[in-house]
Amino acid sequence: MEKVEKILCDYVYDESKIIQILEEAQNEYNYLPKEVLEYISQNLNTPLSKIYSIATFYNAFSLNPQGEHFITVCMGTACHVRGAPMVLERIEERLGIKAGMTTEDQMFTLKTVNCLGACALAPIVVIDGEYYGKATPQKIGKILDKYQQKETTNTKQKEQVK
Repeated sequence: MEKVEKILCDYVYDESKIIQILEEAQNEYNYLPKEVLEYISQNLNTPLSKIYSIATFYNAFSLNPQGEHFITVCMGTACHVRGAPMVLERIEERLGIKAGMTTEDQMFTLKTVNCLGACALAPIVVIDGEYYGKATPQKIGKILDKYQQKETTNTKQKEQVK
């Protein structure tokens, strides 16, 4: 809990900074583990139920492990009529998961949103903050390859170091 302790110290154990504390904890662990929420609750002298209500209210927080790469598919009206359901279906097929899930290897988390505010680029897919406009089922394979190749390269490099 050293990492959480440092975050709490940075915010001077101020309960009014709970959202920022939770954001930093999630950045550290890639989600909000139960033990972390309990530790924050104890050290802020705040009921665990209040911590959970905040963590479950905001979509930015997750109580489940998230993938290393975060994929968001816009399903808003403009994206929907321009083929977003087919793009989403192709991603689901390729990764072997449905929207709202994380791949077994913890590499990808797939989510949908109602609007990303980039209707001119519809349909749009965002991976780790990088926007891919005018996405099509045919383009998705090449886009995902880019991220999967990064992981293959990183894994090989780690194995060579061992």
